[in-house]
This record gives sequence, structure tokens and C-alpha cells, in this order.
Amino acid sequence: MIWLRKIWKIGSVCIFHSLTGLYCPGCGGTRAVRTLLQGDLRMSVQYHPLVLYTVIAVLTEGIIRFLSKKRKHPLDHRKRERILILIGAAIVVINWIFKNYMLVVKGIDLLPPL
Repeated sequence: MIWLRKIWKIGSVCIFHSLTGLYCPGCGGTRAVRTLLQGDLRMSVQYHPLVLYTVIAVLTEGIIRFLSKKRKHPLDHRKRERILILIGAAIVVINWIFKNYMLVVKGIDLLPPL
């Protein structure tokens, strides 16, 4: 059980953030997963909203595909997959711009340590 606690505390330093002082598009992702696993949805979204979006999108897509296989004429999933990917990309870009705006212009760090 001690090894599990050690693994849980492992985190990597973002090289982009270390060099520039700005957040990279993925900054906060690991912390978002940790807080989501602990049940704190608000902090998970604050750290990185893509994590919760991914969980919801994968669960929804799994249910849709399961129900589609039961039908006589299965659905075509390609268009929906493209839309989900574009939404995910938009979340990453908007999150990246917003966090760096808050950090640089407002002086507010939205990624507090765990």
C-alpha cells in the first residue's frame, strides 16, 4: 500500500512552464485526473476541463455504440467522432488562453498545488 501512495504523489514538472513561466496546453491535466478520482469535480475542471469532458464523451460514446449494435441498421459514428475531437481541441485552446490570460494579465494562478 505504501508503493501506491508513492505513485500517487509522483508528478512531473512542465518544462514549458519552467522555461517560460506560462502554462502549456496540457498543464493541470495530471492534477485534474487526481482530483477527479478523489471526487472533486470543481477542482478537476479548474485544473483542466478536458479530463471531465473526456470521461463524459467516452462514456456517452460507449453507450451510443452499444445501443447502435442492437439496431438493425447501425449508426455511422465518424461524424460524431470528428465533432467530439473538435470540441476537445477547442476546450484545450480556450483553457490554455484563459489560464495564461489570468496568470499574466490578472496575476491569478488557477493551478494551485495539490
